[in-house]
Amino acid sequence: MSDEYRVNDEYSAREPQTAAPAENYYSSPVYSEPQPEPRPVPQPQYAQVTESSVTEDAYIRRLDERAREREEEKRPKKSPFLVRALGFIMLAVLMGVIAGATYYGIGKYMKKETPVERANNAAQVDESNKHEKGELAPTKAIELAKSGTIDESQAAAVTAVDVSGVVDSVMPAVVAINSYATRTSYDFWTGKSTSAEQLLGSGSGIIIGQNSGEVLIVTNNHVVADSNRVEIVFCDDSKAEAIIKGTAASSDLAVVAVPFAELSSETASIIRVARIGDSDKVKVGQMAIAIGNALGYGQSVTVGYISALNRQITIDNVTYTLIQTDAAINPGNSGGALLNQNGEVIAINSAKYSDYSVEGMGFAIPISNVREIIEDLSNRVRLEDSEKGYIGIASAQDLTGNYSSMLGMPQGLYVQEIVKGSPADEGGLRAGDIITKINNENISGIGDVQEIMSYTKAGTEVTVTVARRDRNGEYKETDLKITLGSYEDAVNSQKQER
Repeated sequence: MSDEYRVNDEYSAREPQTAAPAENYYSSPVYSEPQPEPRPVPQPQYAQVTESSVTEDAYIRRLDERAREREEEKRPKKSPFLVRALGFIMLAVLMGVIAGATYYGIGKYMKKETPVERANNAAQVDESNKHEKGELAPTKAIELAKSGTIDESQAAAVTAVDVSGVVDSVMPAVVAINSYATRTSYDFWTGKSTSAEQLLGSGSGIIIGQNSGEVLIVTNNHVVADSNRVEIVFCDDSKAEAIIKGTAASSDLAVVAVPFAELSSETASIIRVARIGDSDKVKVGQMAIAIGNALGYGQSVTVGYISALNRQITIDNVTYTLIQTDAAINPGNSGGALLNQNGEVIAINSAKYSDYSVEGMGFAIPISNVREIIEDLSNRVRLEDSEKGYIGIASAQDLTGNYSSMLGMPQGLYVQEIVKGSPADEGGLRAGDIITKINNENISGIGDVQEIMSYTKAGTEVTVTVARRDRNGEYKETDLKITLGSYEDAVNSQKQER
């Protein structure tokens, strides 16, 4: 092989050798490309390791360090965005706390009136404007105030924790009642009276209306029954004498009246008429607020819930349909108001029906069931003896509750004897008849008949419903038309007969 080629051991390859240019090649100098300057070679990051300079352990440590450095380079660096986001969140929380505290402070010191408070205040202002010379604005006939003045959807929400708004608006319409009665003791052998004891009873009442000269208050009949003096204590602690307007023993209701002349101008401007609700719309579980003269200590407030509806309770042989509540009703609460959360009267409390053998059971008379009776009692006018009507029953027996059921006879007044020639005799009433109603008002005994005669004038025609036994022994009701005579004439005729 010639000198122009170089042969290695494994392959043969030709590498052209650069020949020295001939000086006389085509009689011109040889052109040669300018060669670039060599690039600087970067120094290695680590000094070259040789077997003579580094031991095996040191070499391994260097490899470990290099591996850790590579791992650190591969880890993602924390973004500053997270830090900024966290800062914004903390700032927003701080601003929310400041705004909430500001809203609470402004709301506390610039509180607006609720719809209930606004309506009550408006009613009080209206009554004050109509008040002249110590009298409330007169009305021709009593009709209980309705609840339509306030939209229930706009009524203020009331919780069991705070009912002060409702109490403040209703308290001027609730009164305390002191009733005085005399109990006389008699000698068994002679029948002569030996001593007389003055008895004091306490109860409550609700202002339900007014007429041209009186403020009218409803209460329980048992609060004023057998009393010879009735005293009313108003919300400002002023006192006034009251007269019994009318009673309904079968419903345990009574209406008493206080003349305007007995009231000061200040008291007349403070008191107000209660708003009457609808007890038919009451549901179990709704809030109940009881206001009354508990234990005779003055007006107090208890709060609870409606426990049950249409409870059948028998007291003194008379069955009543009542509302049950766990709001405490104690002696003295009788005749007071049971309110809903809107401050409307839904029932009349009665401690008479409360069961003291257990806790959390109080009862009240549903207002919708007795609304007509209350209006009738409110519009009654008590007559002088010379004006009272007379029916002519000589003797009779009360048939109530268990006694009537035991005998298999209807409840009412069992007529034993009729006065001959009396209105009852002429109207067809017979001995053995049971009077159940007079003018559609239930009769439970002689007291109810006497009460009706006390405000019904002589010459008035009344409808007397009687239960009369037929040939089969069954009682069937029939209506009799009886024109009442004069009570004074009947008393005079009885004296002449004697």
